[in-house]
Amino acid sequence: MTPGGTSADVVIVGGGLEGAATAWALAQRGVTDVLVCERDTVGSGGTGKSSGVVRCHYGVSSLAAMANAGLEVFEHAADVLGEDVGFTSTGYVVGVGPENVDALRASLANQRALGVQTQEIDRDEVARLWPAADLDDFAAFGWEPRGGYGDAYRTAQAFAAVARRAGVQIRQGTPVTEVLVDGGRATGVRLADGATVAAGTVVVAAGPWSVALLAPLGIDLPVRVHREAIVLLDPGTDLGAVPVFSDLVSLQYIRAEGGGQLLFGNSDLSVPEPADPDRYLNRATDDFLEMAVGKVAHRFPGLENASVSGTYAGCYDVTPDFNPVISETPVEGLVVAAGFSGHGFKISPAVGRLVADLVVDGKSSDPDVPESDFRLSRFAEGHLLTSPFPYVGAGEMR
Repeated sequence: MTPGGTSADVVIVGGGLEGAATAWALAQRGVTDVLVCERDTVGSGGTGKSSGVVRCHYGVSSLAAMANAGLEVFEHAADVLGEDVGFTSTGYVVGVGPENVDALRASLANQRALGVQTQEIDRDEVARLWPAADLDDFAAFGWEPRGGYGDAYRTAQAFAAVARRAGVQIRQGTPVTEVLVDGGRATGVRLADGATVAAGTVVVAAGPWSVALLAPLGIDLPVRVHREAIVLLDPGTDLGAVPVFSDLVSLQYIRAEGGGQLLFGNSDLSVPEPADPDRYLNRATDDFLEMAVGKVAHRFPGLENASVSGTYAGCYDVTPDFNPVISETPVEGLVVAAGFSGHGFKISPAVGRLVADLVVDGKSSDPDVPESDFRLSRFAEGHLLTSPFPYVGAGEMR
């Protein structure tokens, strides 16, 4: 015991989705002397703003494999986590223009080699799935029948509940102000009230707030914060069970939302909007609304009576290659999981497992998810994690 504090084998800084998933995964591996320190409440940060799309359509093999592993957990959440986490399997369709047909087909083949259930479908099939859509400017489509959407907040709560039942401690309202280091090794954390918690391993999974915790240790975590708005639409008609539609021509995505609404998201992140994650505008601007309405009207002319029913905004923690850092650091016993760049929900079960592997074994147990892909040092090395099948002009998040 340390004066005015406690001790644990592992301290996790951050009780969002990834921190909760890590606690769950550690417990699954028998590591239960774990303390999660969350500055507010579980899932109260970026987790609650996730649009919740579930897809395995990634050109980066390790991300596709992680999303596929996540899908297995979401589909069987009642058995794996003991409760429903709001996953709805609607299917996922992605459409591309002529310049990206070869990349789409190569990406689909690579995904199938990893066990992802995905295929190319024709325009008539997409028209049947989305009769309100104008599909004329698409050249090819991919289809994942098991895709859909879920609830990141409920998922974080479920991970936390399973971890608690296994003996993990989760302390809410407990901000961490410092990672303690002695002789080049992490030894614990200091809390806002001055108390310290000794630990054999520290995991920093605090989203954009991770940057400030690591900087005093000489660790440059290249994460910037990007604000992105979401628009909720009343379609003006009963659409039934439409699939998630990822439009890589006009760069938007649409999915169903509770109460018969639709959720619109912008897929064009080529010009980021810097933000302070503690103080940002929690709604769409007039310019964003105008852009969203224009994109929706172009792609879905059949929704002639659609109207905007609400908006909100969240923040991405974005790395230079739009892929996460899940990595050991130059400080022994210090692991970081941050910079999820919008991918975090769908891969969260696999993120938890990878972090647990790093804590216990120092390497990944999944050959399809090599820990080297997500190493922090790749940025300094100039070896960014990018798709071998890039989509021309189709945004960063593939």
